[in-house]
Amino acid sequence: RTSVSASGTSVNFTSIPSWVKRITVQFIGVSGNGSSMPTVRLGDAGGIEATGYSGSTQTGTSAVLLSTGFDFAGTYQSASRVYHGAMTLTLQNSSTNTWAGTCMVGLSDGASVLLMGGTKSLSQTLDQIRITFTNGTDSFDAGTINILYE
Repeated sequence: RTSVSASGTSVNFTSIPSWVKRITVQFIGVSGNGSSMPTVRLGDAGGIEATGYSGSTQTGTSAVLLSTGFDFAGTYQSASRVYHGAMTLTLQNSSTNTWAGTCMVGLSDGASVLLMGGTKSLSQTLDQIRITFTNGTDSFDAGTINILYE
């Protein structure tokens, strides 16, 4: 298990062992300073990838398709949002380095639950994860992010 304070424009977890088949990313009181939604991006030896994500994310009746990462909820982000919950990433196919992601996160600043499900294939073995914001410029201003891999 690795734990870091959420700060800066991204939180990176690197040197993930090649034998990993399941990763849990935990969000404890995480918030940002802007209006862009958090996203989790996968990477391999070639770097973090910001294309090729399939699936969707939803809160209430607002849903959007994934494309640049495993996004938290549609257009529901604001600087007041505080996230609590977990995302699970599971290796679906080791020959294509395809990972399936599911997420359930609740907000403590208002009664709402965010759901996400999707997949992403990498060209090589996953060895890093980045948690950032979809616009690339918002910053984390509170909380802790943990990862647990098995």
